[in-house]
Amino acid sequence: NPFIGTENLFILGGQDLSAYNDTLTSSVPFWGKFFFQLVFCGTAATIVSGAVAERVKYVTFIIFSFVLTLVIYPIVGHWVWGGGWLADLGFMDFAGDSVVHSVGGWAALAGAMLLGPRIGKYGKDGKPKAIPGHSMSLAVIGLFVLWLGWFGFNPGSTMSFQNPSDVFHILMTTNTSAIAAVITATATSWIVLKKPDLGMTINGCLAGLVGVTGGCAYVSIEVSLLIGALSGILVVFAVGFFDKMKIDDPVGATSVHLGCGIFGTICVGLFAQEGVTSLSTTNGLLYGGGFRVLGVQLLGIVAIGAFTFVSSGLVWLVLKKTIGIRVSREEEIQGLDIGEHGNVAYPDFALVTEAIEYDKTSAAPQIEAKPAVSVEKAVPVEHHETKGAKMTKVTILTNQSKFSQLQEALDKLGITGITVTNVLGYGIQKGHTVYFRGNPVSSRLLPKIKLDIVVCKIPVETLIKTVQDTLYTGNVGDGKIFLYDVEDVVKIRTGERGYDALQDEEIGED
Repeated sequence: NPFIGTENLFILGGQDLSAYNDTLTSSVPFWGKFFFQLVFCGTAATIVSGAVAERVKYVTFIIFSFVLTLVIYPIVGHWVWGGGWLADLGFMDFAGDSVVHSVGGWAALAGAMLLGPRIGKYGKDGKPKAIPGHSMSLAVIGLFVLWLGWFGFNPGSTMSFQNPSDVFHILMTTNTSAIAAVITATATSWIVLKKPDLGMTINGCLAGLVGVTGGCAYVSIEVSLLIGALSGILVVFAVGFFDKMKIDDPVGATSVHLGCGIFGTICVGLFAQEGVTSLSTTNGLLYGGGFRVLGVQLLGIVAIGAFTFVSSGLVWLVLKKTIGIRVSREEEIQGLDIGEHGNVAYPDFALVTEAIEYDKTSAAPQIEAKPAVSVEKAVPVEHHETKGAKMTKVTILTNQSKFSQLQEALDKLGITGITVTNVLGYGIQKGHTVYFRGNPVSSRLLPKIKLDIVVCKIPVETLIKTVQDTLYTGNVGDGKIFLYDVEDVVKIRTGERGYDALQDEEIGED
């Protein structure tokens, strides 16, 4: 059947009916080919996850992924790689520009449109606001993992090492396209956004990898350089386009996989060159192949896009009308790690609201309990008259970089009790404009450091002068000093109050 595979359905027949049998892969075991397609299918589903992140119901995404991988992807895969109608027409997609990336991209687009944007993504004026990812460092690590994986994704599609030159050619076209895209995406974001945006660089590299996936075995290394360069430019403008269309895609999956998947499929029809590998037997339009090859590629783009977008949209719509596809407003604001999974993504930063009961039967040596005694007997202290002693709380706000100098100056002054807190805020100094994938981050807060000191013995004016001399540069942002009267201080360990409570050591006779 040219439209849907019916033989060996769900691999229950036990025999290898794959169209790969007619190629160099005839010696590859059936389960080897199956496993390779399995991970391709899984890749299409993961593309969707990025576009619907931070507001989709977990159970809904699982059900959608099940339908995508069980029905939608296999049908498209059959059209192109299983001897279906597009394969009969001569449609070319070596490693999945359309079958994997475009399918994932169309499904992601349908989901993002029906889900709607995240809370706070668009202001009242309709302009997009940035919601940055929590770690650009991890994003870069993820990029390198994907980049390395592509060296299995594309060359592995030969399913054979019978012609090593083919494999190494594909390695070169894949890597060359990625490098070119990194350069052009960085340069384009630098020109358009006035800064070399790291997020755009990351997506640019992925765009170059996606753009060459369909034609990595059909184009020359020089052409792969051009494909990557154009993909890097395309993805920067695609991100801005989807933002303006109010299609919220947290990771840019539609821009990278859909936009560059379509572009890469077109490039095969333009730049395919007979003989660059043993797998390339057709010339594209620019190499004398005429319009037929390009026409078949365009037909495949439309057919795959229409089928995937409509079928995915129907699945999303049915799920929306039945179990719902979006979490509640409260869950979205709180975070899906808590609302959907009952976990905290970063427990080190979670407040402990309940007392911890320690196991009394631990291996620690047991000490015989002794009768309780009064505080005065347990911790003998020398009391001093504190009546009339003025205590002042001094709060200092300044730049974090000044802390070491300030701490040294306070030590010399004899200040030993300091509470230090990292804080965020702004005054006249409004902070720096920060961008994430081309959109300004709404927060204008600057990182500062706050020091709280309570003094009694040391004159307040002496402390103020020391702080001013240490922090002064004459520029906005040097900081501020706040003074407060303190009614009393109680040291919990000894019960001392006032002046005595501020002393870290016992005071001896002069």
